[in-house]
Amino acid sequence: HSLVVSAPTGSGKTLIGETAIMNALMRGKKAIYTTPLKALSNQKLKEFSKKFGKRKVGLKTGDVEVNAEKAEVMVMTTEILRNMLYSNAAGGEMDKRLDDVGVVILDEVHYLGDSYRGTVWEESIIHCPKSVQFVALSATVANAGQLTDWIEQVHGPTDLISSDLRPVPL
Repeated sequence: HSLVVSAPTGSGKTLIGETAIMNALMRGKKAIYTTPLKALSNQKLKEFSKKFGKRKVGLKTGDVEVNAEKAEVMVMTTEILRNMLYSNAAGGEMDKRLDDVGVVILDEVHYLGDSYRGTVWEESIIHCPKSVQFVALSATVANAGQLTDWIEQVHGPTDLISSDLRPVPL
């Protein structure tokens, strides 16, 4: 199943994403971790390189590409993922970088509600192969239940994990 995780900052959402990455790697699959910002993508590259090893992690943000051909864990902006999916959506061949992808983590999925960039998340979810599991993470998505229902409708079975517990005070 895909998963929507709606919980406050500091509650362990990233750990759920990392667990999904480890699960994919253990099954011989690749993982894609998307972020809305190049700076956050660069931060995740550093974190994941320490956790999973430099050779296993790559980055693609449009202006920077690191280990993109060999990486088992690719960190990228959501726009890059959407662009990879465009040829598939148009009936063309699947982008080779999507071969063997088992999971896509959509960090900051509340950007789906952004009037300027929200369609990027929407198109990524709609056009991603059904065999790929989504893990959608957000501390501020207002309609987590509706989002879960929509992903289930357009992509496949999806569960919701929601919590209001704030382990780190504001």
